[in-house]
Amino acid sequence: MTDTGTMLNRMIKSYTGQPYNHASIAFDAELSEVYSFGRKTANNPFIGGFVRENLHSVLFWQAECAIYALTVRRSEYWRMYRYIQEIAAQKERYRYNFIGLFGVMLQKPIPRKHAFFCSQFVASVLKEGEVLPFDKDPALVEPAELPHFADFQLIYEGRVQDYQVSLEKRYAYS
Repeated sequence: MTDTGTMLNRMIKSYTGQPYNHASIAFDAELSEVYSFGRKTANNPFIGGFVRENLHSVLFWQAECAIYALTVRRSEYWRMYRYIQEIAAQKERYRYNFIGLFGVMLQKPIPRKHAFFCSQFVASVLKEGEVLPFDKDPALVEPAELPHFADFQLIYEGRVQDYQVSLEKRYAYS
């Protein structure tokens, strides 16, 4: 979960009142593989889709974040990972679901083929992995709700940059 401070993030934050309004999913503690739906270019927030996020980029370097961990079975892990790899293989077909954000506001899912917003994507990955019993349509899931769907543990809260530095120190002493 991050607060990048971008214009879109600030607009969503004004609606939700939550500190973090961007959701991503990673498969390792080092956050070397982080996936989401968001902007594809730094200069244009309206060109969005499936992205592999680089937490060392300018966009994230000063961002605030909350990092959660969830223990899953190997079979769940691989179902989620394969689902993401299938999307990655066809990433040019996928778009950011801007219209779906209005569905969240109206509490009416707006289904769109090959389109997700960030928390819809993460909820869909968790659902595909059969990690969580989802009663709620992923198209209505807000980022702040994700940690409450399962036994997520908050492992870090602060700046993305400081998390990266703390990992480097931890591995330096190992």
